[in-house]
Amino acid sequence: MFNPFSLIGKKILITGASSGIGRAVAIECSKMGASVVINGRNVERLNETYRLLVGGNHLQIIADLNDVENVEGLVSELPVLDGLVLCAGITDMVPYQFINRKKLNDIFSINFFSPVILTKEILKRKLLVNKSSIVFISSISGTLCTSVGSSMYSATKGAINGMVKGMAIDLAPKQIRVNTVQPGMIKTAFFDEGTLTNEQLLVDEKKYPLKRYGLPEEVAYAIIYLLSDASVWVTGSNLLIDGGFTLL
Repeated sequence: MFNPFSLIGKKILITGASSGIGRAVAIECSKMGASVVINGRNVERLNETYRLLVGGNHLQIIADLNDVENVEGLVSELPVLDGLVLCAGITDMVPYQFINRKKLNDIFSINFFSPVILTKEILKRKLLVNKSSIVFISSISGTLCTSVGSSMYSATKGAINGMVKGMAIDLAPKQIRVNTVQPGMIKTAFFDEGTLTNEQLLVDEKKYPLKRYGLPEEVAYAIIYLLSDASVWVTGSNLLIDGGFTLL
C-alpha cells in the first residue's frame, strides 16, 4: 500500500537522541522503516535508546557537539544521509537581569552554533543527498511568545528560525529542504528536575486549549512528516505543535 510518510530506505541522523524528543524521534523513525544514526553524549542513555529501536541496520555514535574534535569524529563515521534532525539542546531559566556573557555563550553554543556548524560540516563533505530533509527543533518560545526567565533560551530559538529561512533559500538548488518544528511545552526530563511543583504544572497545563502538554512522540510524528516524501514541497517553514497555546 502506498504510504507517502514511509521512511523505508532512508538514513537519518538524530542528535540529542539519548532522551526526550530526540529519543522519541529515533524510535518513531525506526518504526517507519528508517535506518537511524543516533548521537548523544551519555553512553548509558544512548544505549537505552538504541535498545528501543525497531528493525536493524542502525548506528550509534557518542559525541559532544560542543567539541570540535568530537564533531569531526562524528562526521567521519557517518554514512550518506537522507535526513538530519537536530534535537540536542538545553534550557537555562535565568531572569534577564542576571544573564552574563558566559551564560549566553554556553546556551548559544549548544542550542545554535553546534547544530548549525554540524550541518555545515555534513554538507561540506557531501553527506546529505539531493532531495534530503533537515529539521531543527525550535520552540514557540522566542518565536511566538516567551516566559519569565526564558530570554536566553528564547534568543537561541529565534536565531534558529532566522538561520533556517536563509538555509532553505541557499540549499533549494539541491532540493534540500530545511524546516523547524515549534513545540509548546512537552513532557520530557525537564519535569523531573523539580523546577516546578506538580500543582504549578497542573495550573499551567490548563492554559492550553487542549488542556494538556504534548508528548515527545507527538513532536516526532510531525518530524516524520518533514522527513518523508509527503513534504517534498515544504521548505523554510515552522511547523507549530502547541496544543493551541498561541491562539490565546
